[in-house]
Amino acid sequence: MEQKCKGLGNNIAEIVNSHGKGREYLLPILNEINIKYGHVGENSLIEISKEMDIPIGEIHGVLSFYSFLDHKKYGKYVIRLCRTISCELAKKDRIVKVLENELAIKFGETTVDNLFTLTYTNCIGQCDRGPAMLINDEVYGSLTPEKVFNILEKYREL
Repeated sequence: MEQKCKGLGNNIAEIVNSHGKGREYLLPILNEINIKYGHVGENSLIEISKEMDIPIGEIHGVLSFYSFLDHKKYGKYVIRLCRTISCELAKKDRIVKVLENELAIKFGETTVDNLFTLTYTNCIGQCDRGPAMLINDEVYGSLTPEKVFNILEKYREL
């Protein structure tokens, strides 16, 4: 019944063994899997659970708590818009409209070409430069609709 990604089990076992099987290593293990595969999928959760002897529900709880760990495959460029009160007061809603209109998707979705994913995140440490967003690891603050349009154009050309 269970479908396993080819070779995933061995790769997960190697990652777990390189860190250790204690609960204190769960976050670094999830982070490494996220980086290596672009997300932490259900098959990875099953393998981690087996290797570390931790219930899947507990692992899923850690995975869902941290917004930078992805439970599904995202686009090449993940746009994480800050949703704190600071960014809200700085007119984040204008940025939401531009992103959704320009990319023709809603937050939580990925473009058909798998180039962009829109998601919200909690504070990214840019409260003095709101509204702010991350595209992968690049921080953008003091956003205006015009800036967002130009930023998107830059990523489309890459």
